[in-house]
Amino acid sequence: MANILVAGGAGYIGSHTCLDLFNKGFVPIVYDNLSNGHAEFVQWGPLEVGDIRDRDKLDEVFRKHNPVAVVHFAAAIEVGESVRDPAGYYDNNVSGTITLLRAAQAAGIDKVVFSSTCATYGMPTSIPMKESHAQIPINPYGRSKLIIEQILWDLDVYQGFRCMILRYFNAAGADPLGRIGEWHSPETHAIPIAIEAALGRRPYFEVLGTDYDTRDGTCVRDFVHVLDLADAHTRAIEHLLADGASQAVNLGTGHGTTVKELLQAVQHVIGKGLNVKYGPRRKGDSPVLVADNALANETIGWSPRHDLKSMIDTAWNWHSNYLPA
Repeated sequence: MANILVAGGAGYIGSHTCLDLFNKGFVPIVYDNLSNGHAEFVQWGPLEVGDIRDRDKLDEVFRKHNPVAVVHFAAAIEVGESVRDPAGYYDNNVSGTITLLRAAQAAGIDKVVFSSTCATYGMPTSIPMKESHAQIPINPYGRSKLIIEQILWDLDVYQGFRCMILRYFNAAGADPLGRIGEWHSPETHAIPIAIEAALGRRPYFEVLGTDYDTRDGTCVRDFVHVLDLADAHTRAIEHLLADGASQAVNLGTGHGTTVKELLQAVQHVIGKGLNVKYGPRRKGDSPVLVADNALANETIGWSPRHDLKSMIDTAWNWHSNYLPA
């Protein structure tokens, strides 16, 4: 059983990927500073507490566990926070990644799966968005991820360090058994916020903008189940271990859901209503973000298996029955 270093493996998508790696015969070695992750989510391999900017700790962990590849989730991810503190985002996301990559190279590792984002594209000029879409991010978070992508391509071209870059759209859902799920503080993702409103944990769900050029005036997003994202990471590792070439691929369903449609679906699935408030647009939000996922299928044989109902079902199960108080 090969060891895989999972930086940021105590977080939402990272922990589900550790579960998937374990189920497919790998040992996930979680490396996380627990600033946003949760030690309780580390259930399928050892936890090493450390920051990706700490080269000495990284060297120690690489020597101790001898992983064959790295999956890199460790990053700050909130757009609003990136606007308030751009330097902090570049320090953590870019400087930290450089330190992680140099430590991996020093340990003889030349394979990394990188958690990127559709935010590297910026405002869409065509829908669905292909990997060839221009990358012009509109906030420091998206720019930090794009800078890392560019670093990885340079390492590939000049040093043979291979990568799989996975550009997520909107992650949703949870482990159906309730062992792990979405646990952010504060919560910023749409489905958990709607569930919190339905549970009375917040007074309402605020719809940000009703005047977009979409079918009902609200933003359209491509929601993809976290278990499908986890499956893609394992497939990406297997691709690299089989000497596959570096590639960047989109991870989304290819189907868009408006905010109003999402709220209707949440209320239908959980069987109860929630208070809704309508507000102005949020600066920097794109009207429509929908993936073209054909290249992921072609490259790593990936296609999403879960629909929106499954995402809401598993999220509701987690938030209503298992999320720690």
